[in-house]
Amino acid sequence: MADVMTMEAIHATADRLNIDLSALDFDSIHLPPSEDFGIASDDDDLKGEESLEFEEGFGNIIVVDNLPVVAKEKFEKLEGVVRKIYSQIGIIKEDGLWMPVDPDTQKTLGYCFIEYNTPQEAELAKEKTNGYKLDRSHIFAVNMFDDIEKFMKVPEEWAPPEAKPYTPGENLQKWLTDEKARDQFVIHAGSDTEVLWNDARQSKPELVYKKTYWTESFVQWSPLGTYLATVHRQGAAVWGGATAFNRLMRYPHPQVKLIDFSPGEKFLVTYSSHEPSNPRDTHRVVINIFDVRTGKVMRDFKGSADEFAVGGTGGVSGVSWPVFRWGGGKEDKYFARIGKNVVSVYETETFTLIDKKSMKVENVVDFSWSPTDPILALFVPELGGGNQPARVSLVQIPSKEELRQKNLFSVSDCKMYWQSNGDYLAVKVDRYTKTKKSTYTGFELFRIKERDIPIEVLELENKNDKIIAFAWEPKGHRFAVIHGEHPKPDVSFYSMRSATNTGRVSKLATIKGKQANALFWSPTGRFIILAGLKTLNGQLEFYNVDELETMAQAEHFMATDVEWDPTGRYVVTAVTSVHEMENGFNVWSFNGKLLYRILKDHFFQFLWRPRPQSFLTAEKEEEIAKNLKKYSKKYEAEDQDVSMLLSEQDREKRKMVKEEWARWVNEWKRLHEEDKLERQKLRDGEVSDEEEEYEAKEVEIEELLNVSEEVITVD
Repeated sequence: MADVMTMEAIHATADRLNIDLSALDFDSIHLPPSEDFGIASDDDDLKGEESLEFEEGFGNIIVVDNLPVVAKEKFEKLEGVVRKIYSQIGIIKEDGLWMPVDPDTQKTLGYCFIEYNTPQEAELAKEKTNGYKLDRSHIFAVNMFDDIEKFMKVPEEWAPPEAKPYTPGENLQKWLTDEKARDQFVIHAGSDTEVLWNDARQSKPELVYKKTYWTESFVQWSPLGTYLATVHRQGAAVWGGATAFNRLMRYPHPQVKLIDFSPGEKFLVTYSSHEPSNPRDTHRVVINIFDVRTGKVMRDFKGSADEFAVGGTGGVSGVSWPVFRWGGGKEDKYFARIGKNVVSVYETETFTLIDKKSMKVENVVDFSWSPTDPILALFVPELGGGNQPARVSLVQIPSKEELRQKNLFSVSDCKMYWQSNGDYLAVKVDRYTKTKKSTYTGFELFRIKERDIPIEVLELENKNDKIIAFAWEPKGHRFAVIHGEHPKPDVSFYSMRSATNTGRVSKLATIKGKQANALFWSPTGRFIILAGLKTLNGQLEFYNVDELETMAQAEHFMATDVEWDPTGRYVVTAVTSVHEMENGFNVWSFNGKLLYRILKDHFFQFLWRPRPQSFLTAEKEEEIAKNLKKYSKKYEAEDQDVSMLLSEQDREKRKMVKEEWARWVNEWKRLHEEDKLERQKLRDGEVSDEEEEYEAKEVEIEELLNVSEEVITVD
């Protein structure tokens, strides 16, 4: 608002400025039109900006319908009952319960509004009390307030949806047709995420796509490499395309922290955890299962963190991740979770429990699916001080028939390892000695595809050896074990076959004193890396299990990760940001030759892009292997051409460097010649620049800097 002056103030100002107001003709003064009189305001630049958006919506309010209709004298009693029910779920805001009253009859209208502190509490209240039976005549119908407007917009008459013309999508597998048969990988460093080709022939990566702030936490490939998923505060998204990475679908889930794809890429599981209003309560967990292609929520699960904390190997806020584990191979038919004394198995046709009930398994603590078949392996520990033994059971789904069971005695811990084809299951069993003061380890080996599923017991030669690592050979019959004491344990290789009996486990070899604490088989088998990570400072040994010989030994100081490419041709070792120095990755050949090295500050992730299973039959692969020399001639010629090209490029580079050096030397000589007379003057007329022609003499010069007199009085 403009300032207003009184006439007295105007006259006083005129007198101070020596202005005679009586001589002024006010009618002759014409002010510019408009409120600002044509004078631009300092705030005009704000008018062009977008108006502030205030958060709208009522996500923390629920509507409870089907309440009793009561008179005014029973109002407080009904309000007290409703408040008691809903305050157990979350904190109701002050004046947050409103029960409308009919002004004519002074009776309630049969519904109320309840406002919580957070939308999560409101959602939980809806989930827990929708269908709550107050009495025989009053069953609560609870809805979110935000949904009311949506319900009001439903038309009275059904109309068929508008038919949209079909537009063909991009070929999301086009990257598999690369003429050089290269593999892609993604790296996440700082705020940048990059997808690159691994061009081993050129000894460097080739950029495919780069984006800054592509994700807010991490990225993840889908299991078959079709999609790249990113994670944001509002939810997750998947990207893909023939030539670039376009966003294909969004999956809204506020504050999402973790994601997980089903093996066949049909579904995406998202997870979030929310702080409770009451510090004494546990975190509120929300899990959504989306259809990847449509983005539709197929099923959601909500509850406290305690409800999802049983089983698993790790997670956040006390919740084991993944909460749901997928079974049935790439068909994505079943998923399951473990609960207290139950294993809940769901089928994806209706997203409901098989037979509408969970499997009751007293004290079950862990389970795992076969990678290829709908078979569950369950582990139940000992009970009653050893009176009831521990056991491992194999259960067929969906019939829930127990295929095999093995009782185990004096068990302290148990861990299960499936072979990638589902042919074998290894159960590592830690047992107490008779004194109960120490433990020793053995293996129970299940032959899943054989009749009656025979089980074989394997114990190490030194039963007291600590098992540091175990790994099956992918698609093979061998496995490796690191056992013994740090810093130099032994590594043993075993086969599920022997020379005389294919149904008998046999030891192939033991190599002594290796600086290794992790095993990384090539995806195609045969080759393995014995890695010493973390405290062993990145020691690497490339080992050929067929020949039982070391191909190479190397080191990647402070390496935190080892990742084989899906073809088994190359392997990457990486130092991620858990270390402050030397962040980046090295690319090696399968036999241990360092191909190139990339340094990246704040390096968070390296992930090879997975490949789908080959369409070649086993017979075709065998035929290719037999005629490999014939096929390899073409690629050897291409490699030779590339090598010659690289040699030519190196020669051109050396030539350019040499020419640049010659130009610099000539320029230096020119400048030296221009300064010749100046140098001659400095040498008192001597012409030569050669130091050998001069005799060096040392001359001492005394210089008087200061003289002072001081009179000293002698008493």
